[in-house]
Parts: sequence; C-alpha cells; structure tokens
Amino acid sequence: MELRHLRYFVVIAEELHFGRAAERLHMTQQPLSQQIRQLEAEIGVLLFHRTKRRVQLTEAGKAFLEEARQILHKASQAVEIAKQVARGENGKLTVGFSGFATYSLLPKVLRIFREQFPLVELELEEMTSSAQVQALQHHQIHLGLMIPPIPGTEFVQESILREPLVVILPETHPLATQPELKLSALANESFILVSRHLEPGYYDLCISLFQQAGFSPKVVQKASQKQTILGLVSADMGVSLAPASIRNIHRTGVVYTTLSPLNVEVELMAVWRQDETSTVLQTFVRVIREIRFQK
Repeated sequence: MELRHLRYFVVIAEELHFGRAAERLHMTQQPLSQQIRQLEAEIGVLLFHRTKRRVQLTEAGKAFLEEARQILHKASQAVEIAKQVARGENGKLTVGFSGFATYSLLPKVLRIFREQFPLVELELEEMTSSAQVQALQHHQIHLGLMIPPIPGTEFVQESILREPLVVILPETHPLATQPELKLSALANESFILVSRHLEPGYYDLCISLFQQAGFSPKVVQKASQKQTILGLVSADMGVSLAPASIRNIHRTGVVYTTLSPLNVEVELMAVWRQDETSTVLQTFVRVIREIRFQK
C-alpha cells in the first residue's frame, strides 16, 4: 500500500463517483478503478458498494476513510516539518551564555528569534565561559556566548559585542558620587572578582588593567555570578568591575561609575563547532548578526 492509494481512495470517498474523482486526480477512470480494486485486494475488504447508478462506502470503507485522512495529514505534516528544519525554521537549539550576554544583546536576540521562528525549541543555560567550551566539546550545546580567549581550533568564533567597563561601588562609598573614575583611584580598595577558572579571559583582562594602573588588586572575594558580586558590593565587602550593560540591573545599595579611559572594553563572542551542521544554529546566528549591525 502506498500513499497514492490512500489519496485515490479519499477522493473517491468524497466524490462517490469514479468519473469526477478521476477528473480531480487528473487521470482516467479505468486506471483509478484498477488501483482501488488492488487496494481492496491488499487489505482484504470491500471499501465501496458499486452499482451502475451509485457508489457508496461500506462500513469498512467509512472506518478506513477516517484513518486514511489521518495518515495523509501526518504525511503532509512530516514533509512540512522536514522542509522547516532544512530551512532552519524548526528543530531544537541549545545555547550556553555568559551572564554578560544576559544584560546586553541576548534579550533582544531571543525576542526577535521567538517572533520569527516560534516552532524552534530553545534551551538556554547560563554558564561560565570555561563551562561553555567544555559543553561545546562534548556536543551538549550548539552555541556559546562567551568572553574570549577561547582555547582550541575546532571552533568558529565571531565577535558580536564590545562594551566598556564600569566600576561597581557601594552607594555609601566616598567615590560613589564621582561621574567617572580612573582605576588608579581604587588602588587601596578591596576587590570582588569573578574566579579565574570560571572566566579566565575576563579575569586576566581585569588583572592586566590593574597592572597598567600601577597596582596589584587586593582580591577579598571571588564569585561566579554577577548577582552575587552585586550582593557582596552592596554589603560593603568591596568594589568590582563589570561590562557597562550591568547598568540594566537595578540593585539597591550599589552605584555604577564610568571607568576612565573609555576605550577599556570587554568582548562577547558567539562560538560554535566547525563541524556543527544545525540549520537552526545558522538561523540564530543570522538573527544575532542582524541585531549587531543595527546597533
């Protein structure tokens, strides 16, 4: 039994006339009658009562009609889903992302992507850059949004955002009212930083900036999440640095101050495996590029 047999049967069942059914199917009546007799012989039951004046469905034919329509509908759905997946409009995409991305580009990317491709199942997980690299290596995520440098040659890396750094101060800090600060003004402060084994690129960038400012920081706490850092700063445990998009987090007890000079920036990269074949991934990357170029 082939799908064409089911299509022939359904059209005849709808017309209850072999001549009209043949016209709809763009074929002659005799081959159509032969196909239906073959179908009846294969399943072992009569599907139609035929006389010279009328054609009627048998009880078996009525039951078969309902199932045949469902099978044809499912087959049509399968074809459409396959085409959607091939176009990157359907499927599943797993994205790992740094907290940096949460407060900058990612929300807009997700909103636009969901509007344009509602059939794609998106799975998102906040992860450190180190964890994202491992997840990519083990095929646990399709795409990572992370801070460079990224080790390994098996990845495609694309810069999607650069942002200046800001200083995070307790609101009671003597320097909290300053519109901008040089890093050297913080030489005697206690610092709260992201742990190096979690975000090596970002940690090394901060240490390099401290060295350029002429001091080694007194690091009193290390944390993995931006929210944790904000909580510790608000508790007057120390000060910190962060990408400027952290200003989007309104946290009681902290102040964000511009860091001078303004050309001190942190970069966000989109990273995926060179051997990744997901068309949904390419669709997602295309949306990222469109938003980046709008900025």
